[in-house]
Amino acid sequence: MATNNRVKMIFPSNSENVGLARITAAAFAAQVDLTLNDIEEIKVAVSEAVSNSVIHGYSAQTGDIEFEMVLTDDSLEFIIIDYGRGIVDIDLARQPSYSSDPERMGLGFVFMESFMDRLIVESEIGKGTTVKMTKKYNTDQTH
Repeated sequence: MATNNRVKMIFPSNSENVGLARITAAAFAAQVDLTLNDIEEIKVAVSEAVSNSVIHGYSAQTGDIEFEMVLTDDSLEFIIIDYGRGIVDIDLARQPSYSSDPERMGLGFVFMESFMDRLIVESEIGKGTTVKMTKKYNTDQTH
């Protein structure tokens, strides 16, 4: 599958950058024929993934978050990478209402999974986490 466009950003794990990633994802997604609802879902999924890196990956520390967006012939891929603590049990972390922080609702992965067509989570303790989300779009629609 051909890559038609690709953008990669690296930013510190400051909570202010969640909004930056969200807006950037919406602008990137606007290149293809998606509904406003689809774009809203992408914004939520990206916000959740970046927030997880800020809150859980780095906790009180600051580290880099890599955010890559790839446009192919039929899908958008959003990749969020942190080099933080990592996830002890990915299957458990993906369960509704689970959170390593009792103050949180634990719905981040649930939103990512329900709003995107594919979600892959890879993590290694002490090395970080990679979240890959794919949103397919209809290439048959006329503009």
